[in-house]
Amino acid sequence: MSVEQPLWQALTAYRVLTLLYALGLCVYSFDDYDHPAGAVVYMAVLTLWTALTFRMVSSAERCTRRFLVGDLGIAVTGILLTPLVDNHDRIAEGTPTLPSIWTMGAVLGFAIKGGWRWGASASTVVCAANVIERGEFAQDTIHMLSLVWVASVGIGYVVEVARASERTLARALRIEAATRERERLARDIHDSVLQVLAMVQRRGAAIGGEAAELGRMAGEQEIALRTLVSTGLVAPSRGADGVDAVPDPDGLPDAVGPSAEPSVPGPERSDGGPCDLRALLAPHAGSRVTFSEPGAPVVLPAGVAGELAAAVGAALDNVRVHAGQDAHAWILLEDEPDAVMVTVRDDGPGIPEGRLADAEAEGRLGVALSIRGRLRDLGGTAAWISAPGQGTEVELTVPKASARKAKTKGEAAR
Repeated sequence: MSVEQPLWQALTAYRVLTLLYALGLCVYSFDDYDHPAGAVVYMAVLTLWTALTFRMVSSAERCTRRFLVGDLGIAVTGILLTPLVDNHDRIAEGTPTLPSIWTMGAVLGFAIKGGWRWGASASTVVCAANVIERGEFAQDTIHMLSLVWVASVGIGYVVEVARASERTLARALRIEAATRERERLARDIHDSVLQVLAMVQRRGAAIGGEAAELGRMAGEQEIALRTLVSTGLVAPSRGADGVDAVPDPDGLPDAVGPSAEPSVPGPERSDGGPCDLRALLAPHAGSRVTFSEPGAPVVLPAGVAGELAAAVGAALDNVRVHAGQDAHAWILLEDEPDAVMVTVRDDGPGIPEGRLADAEAEGRLGVALSIRGRLRDLGGTAAWISAPGQGTEVELTVPKASARKAKTKGEAAR
């Protein structure tokens, strides 16, 4: 709902309440009018107009400029008819005009529709009509008209600020959606293309000859692609000879390295029916990977389970690359009452303090996107516990409330 929609709803109620107030004043002052029949005719027209145009002020789309002009015309006509209906003494004493405070509704309609400039213009017209009706610049008239003018300008300005804030929020949401899609694509590229390029680079250098040239070209393309899918602000480092240098894959906490094979892509993204997470993690078990699971199924929406399993796969890739081929890894799956937790632990050399932040700043995507980015999109968290020489532990947590929300969102999208 638009931020200004509550203002239109309030204006609709205001017009009805002020109409009742104006009708009550007319009945109360009926015997004091010089021409009560004229007052009755005008109040009948005002009531009919308010009833027929009730829906016109329910939204900005229905409230057209033509309607606003007509609404203001009805109000001004009632003000100018007051001297013909009421007597001069009552007018001099400050008796309300025929439309009374209903007039403010017409002015507020201009302010909400067009901002403070429209509100100022409409209130100026009403002020001029009141001065003509009163026949002089009386002090009470000046006070009342000043309040009308200030209120219309103030509300109009608030509406303009609200609209600007709404546009800013819409732009921010579009940017966030585009950023998340970019990160999702970057994760997919990292899990496949970048690892293939790194493997070709390493194998080519090991074989030598023409394969070494092919490996060098693959390394250059890896750098270019990695920079493209990262923030776009990280430029590839250059060696002393000015040629783009290929970073040492072993020196960064990323799933790309000299012995890295392309990871098997995780399950297709889906927000379909429930899925047992154990079935997705079990294939990782092997001679050097121990998988511990609960005795009961750990059920998550298929899309959530697939992304969580892909994050676990990326963590195991890092173990193979940075802890070495002889390292042992343990996967522990826990089904807590409020969350699902997967812990990946290894007995490798560990990660030096600050290395993860440095890797992310340099455009390495293994931790930033393939693991932490996936968990963030699922509404979960990813935490690293590591010390040099003591191995690394990655704790992936997905709240079940976030998983249910993702399932509901997927069903709504279908």
